[in-house]
Amino acid sequence: MTIARIATFAFAGIDPVPVEVQVQIAPGLPAFLLVGLPDKAVTESRERVRAALTGLGLSLPPKRVLVNLAPADILKEGSHFDLPIALALLAAMEIIPKEDAAGYAALGELSLDGSIVPVAGVLPAALGASARELGLICPAAQGGEAAWAGRIEVLAAPDIHSLLNHFKGVQLLSPPKPPAVDTTPRATSCLSEVKGQESAKRAIEIAAAGGHNLLMIGPPGAGKSMLAARLPGLLPDLSPAEALEVSLVHSIAGMLEGGRLVMRPPFRDPHHSASMPALIGGGARARPGEISLAHRGVLFLDEWPEFPRPALEALRQPMETGRTTISRVHAHVTYPARFQCIAAMNPCRCGYLGEAGRECGRAPRCGEDYQGRLSGPLLDRMDLTIEVMPIPAAELTRAPAGETSAAVATRVQAARDAQRARYGAAGPHNNAEAELRHLQPLLDPEAEALLETAATRLRLSSRGHVRTLRVARSIADLAGSATIRRAHVAEALAFRHRMPGRQAA
Repeated sequence: MTIARIATFAFAGIDPVPVEVQVQIAPGLPAFLLVGLPDKAVTESRERVRAALTGLGLSLPPKRVLVNLAPADILKEGSHFDLPIALALLAAMEIIPKEDAAGYAALGELSLDGSIVPVAGVLPAALGASARELGLICPAAQGGEAAWAGRIEVLAAPDIHSLLNHFKGVQLLSPPKPPAVDTTPRATSCLSEVKGQESAKRAIEIAAAGGHNLLMIGPPGAGKSMLAARLPGLLPDLSPAEALEVSLVHSIAGMLEGGRLVMRPPFRDPHHSASMPALIGGGARARPGEISLAHRGVLFLDEWPEFPRPALEALRQPMETGRTTISRVHAHVTYPARFQCIAAMNPCRCGYLGEAGRECGRAPRCGEDYQGRLSGPLLDRMDLTIEVMPIPAAELTRAPAGETSAAVATRVQAARDAQRARYGAAGPHNNAEAELRHLQPLLDPEAEALLETAATRLRLSSRGHVRTLRVARSIADLAGSATIRRAHVAEALAFRHRMPGRQAA
């Protein structure tokens, strides 16, 4: 009886869970059994492994072959178990040394000809292997991605035949290097192309400076989507820690292009027909949703009230906690979801509420019904709310160009630098994550009195009170002020005005 072992990983969110692939070849009727709570994709690996070995001119021994994925109480999902099963089987057949196989973790999908196909999750698997002081065997196309783990031996093989040659000493697989960081600025539209809309552009700048949520309301063609598309050009690059965190999510989703780390804040704009699992995360394999793919970046929701009501309400908890938890029978999977929500909507279904001669015959009831699709608790989580009105044709053609995105981005970077210096490495990443204890000591007495009066008159909730203070802190940072003054609070309150036809949040 022969037993061989090799390590691999399952994934709980972005966290790698160690799994040991154990192969036993024992006397008995010929069989190829796979146990350890595998899903359909893992179960089918038996046929892919058998075909890959046939391509090498090998066949399974006429004995009882048992493959166990331990621990057996964790659901194993995905095709990345093909390669570790094949390598453990080859070690049990004494084609490669068992000691060599035991020093590596492996993941990869096998083609029928023995080629190793890219899979999702190589970056977190490399970090997990490094933490366990193991090497990593992965597809050749993802060697650079695995190399980001640092001091770890990576065998990036194009096919299983080259792996056999490497273990036998016939061929040497060169260690891969991390791909070069893409420092080319991402092509974005410039803010100077937006004519007029000074109040809206000011709100965009404040939202970028503090990472605040923003709701834009206006008729069709007023420029809401155009303003949102220019927000990514104002945001600073991700820090190394943030880039690694975002890249882990994209690696799990199989979206890490070329193995390069994500250095710019992601921008996601799902269609309003997106389901709740697509937006929040979930599905049969609990994959990350749009809010996790927008982690440390922007989630733009156009035609906000048109999204399914359950999906919108499911946004409420992640907007507060910065994470989303997907509950399943076998496990609870948590993904990071610290995103900046930018939403746009029309004031009513026809879009022309309040415009004489253009609004529909159901006005103002149509506006009340349309806005009623958004609950009060959801609206209370929007830090800034602005009305974007159409620009007259004369102003649109004659107005001079405004500030460029580069000029505004410089001020935003200075504001972010001030926040980083104020909160430190262990504190909030930006003002949108700051707690009341971080903000209260910086509040001027006159500003505090104004905020108390406004909170009473506008009936601000406790959440609305804190979010207004966060916005005022960002306005102060843009002005280079160490304290939050009365003018900063007044401007923050102006951006928290009520929606057309609704009371203040």
